[in-house]
This record gives sequence, C-alpha cells and structure tokens, in this order.
Amino acid sequence: MAGAALRPLLAATPARAAGGIVRLSANENPYGPSPAALQAMREALPLVWRYPDETVQELAADLAAMHGVAKDWFVVGDGSSEILKLAASAFTDAHRKLVMADPTFEAIGKHAQVLGAEVVSIPLDRAYGHDLDRMSVPGAGLVYLCNPNNPTGSITPKAKVRAFLDSLPRSTAVLVDEAYHHYVDSPDYESVIPLVKTHPNLIVARTFSKIYGMAGLRLGYAVAQPDAVKKLVAHAAWDSVNALAVAAGRASLKDTAYAAEGQRRNRATRAQLAGDLARLGYEVIPSHANFMMIQTRKDVRPILAALQDRGIQVGRLFPALPQHLRVTIGTPAQMKRFLDAFAAAMA
Repeated sequence: MAGAALRPLLAATPARAAGGIVRLSANENPYGPSPAALQAMREALPLVWRYPDETVQELAADLAAMHGVAKDWFVVGDGSSEILKLAASAFTDAHRKLVMADPTFEAIGKHAQVLGAEVVSIPLDRAYGHDLDRMSVPGAGLVYLCNPNNPTGSITPKAKVRAFLDSLPRSTAVLVDEAYHHYVDSPDYESVIPLVKTHPNLIVARTFSKIYGMAGLRLGYAVAQPDAVKKLVAHAAWDSVNALAVAAGRASLKDTAYAAEGQRRNRATRAQLAGDLARLGYEVIPSHANFMMIQTRKDVRPILAALQDRGIQVGRLFPALPQHLRVTIGTPAQMKRFLDAFAAAMA
C-alpha cells in the first residue's frame, strides 16, 4: 500500500506550472534526476529497512572505476555539504586557520568558526578567480577552493591551480569543491581529481545535487588519499547516506546520456540568458556553472524584494558583491518569466 502511494511521487517530473513561484535561488537542476535514477529508487524501496553499508560500498566501487583510483580513496557523504563539514572538523581548529575566497560558498567557513578557527577571507582577483598568490597563508590547516566558484560562476585557471597545489606545504590540506564541474566547457579548466595521486594533502569534493538533479536526496563524495580519508571519516556520522539516494546515484553515473543532455540544455539556456541580458544593457560575469551573476549597477537588495513580489526567487545578497544578482539557470520558460520580472523590477 505504501509503495503504491509513493509511485506517483517518484514518477513525477519537476513542476513546470505557468504560475506560482519560480525558484531560481539555489542552483538546482530544474529537470530533476534521470528516469533511470527514479526507476532505481522504486526498485530499492523494498530494501529500505536495511542499513546502506553494502550499497555505499558498491557506489564507492563505481566511483573508483570512474576515477581510476582505489575504493578506499572515497568518502561518501550526505551531500558534498557533509564533506565540507568533515574537512573543517579534521583540518581546522583554534590553532589551524581556514583560508577561503570572498565571495565563495560560505558553509565551510561557518563550520570552521564553530570550531574556533580563524577564517581568512581573500577577495577574488579581477577575473573573479581565486587569488592564489595571497591564499598561501602561514598557519593554515585548510585552504578551500570552489572551482567553478559559487556565487560567481567563474573558474580559476588550471595552470594556476596546479602551481598552487605544488607550492603548499604538505601540512596544509586543500579542499577543491567541484560541485559545478560538469557545467564547464573551458579549455582553461580541469578537474584536479587526477592530482590526488601525487598530492596527499589534496581532497576533492563532488556532488550529485547539480548535474544529476538530486539536491533533495543529499549525496556527495570526496576523493583523497587513504590517510586523508581516515581523518575525514573519524568525524563522520555513521550511516549518514540513505539507501534511495545511493540507488539513484549509482544509476545516474551509468546514465551518461542524461547528464550530457543536462549539460547541453544548461549551456544553451545560459547563452540565451546572457544574450538577453546584454540586449537589456546588463553585463554578467562569464559563467561556467548553472547560474549567473548579473551586474545591476545598484544595491541589489531592493531588486531581490521586487523579484520576490513578482514570484521570482533568486540568490541572496553576497556582501562582497552588493550590486550583483545571482540567478540559477532554469528552463527556458522559467528564464522568460525571470527576464520579464527583472526588466520590470529594474524599470
């Protein structure tokens, strides 16, 4: 009976109602998980009475095959958000600083502050990349690089990242957050997962929330050498990942065609939005993600309120960029509603 009640929910496609609130505030994938992931969750329902230990190990084996490293080089987490929290717990405290960009994804800074760590915030450079020359800070236990960066959608060039990793002492851990990796199509960018093999202080975080459309399921992972993995796992909750998320994640990895279609859709809609904004007279930070930062040339807070009044939710205020508005790349129909509301709010 319960399974029958869940079937309509799992079969549903993401809401695309003409009216109501348009949610473009959290960099979610508007197309949702792949059909294969939805089917995998249906098939996993009869086994949700079991702890997910075995299935998590199966996911780790899938990831090991995909990335070309051993299974014990992975930590599977409750979204990559858990990975960030584990890294803060393992590598920062009252005597070990966290170094991060400003602006960037704030979560890891909040975790480090709770632990009594000093958080050193370094402004982005003029190209909105990480200012790596200034991020080599004495006394740092952990450096956090979000690449592509949230909220700017910008990348830090691969040569600079490689040089930075080579220059740091092994006593300083580096967490590279690649949540938006799949949306990049620039030759000046590369994933640093292959560099984990030669850098024992490097940790790379990935998520299933973005390209795989699983933000509500909470699944992510870290790739690191075994010693770093042990330090992360020492702070982890037991069985923090649920069985349905693991089933969906494993199916998503296999459905490469669906991920490729998501990349194509995002790229096309992102380009269309940038062109439409240019015709309205607004500049954007070149985006390599599934969101975009718009230069509004005035305080963004009244604009956020005006859009909310028109049923459009967009990103929050980022104090380092008080005249920029972050908007998630939704469906073409959602972006049409956003543009209409944005033009009215700016009039």
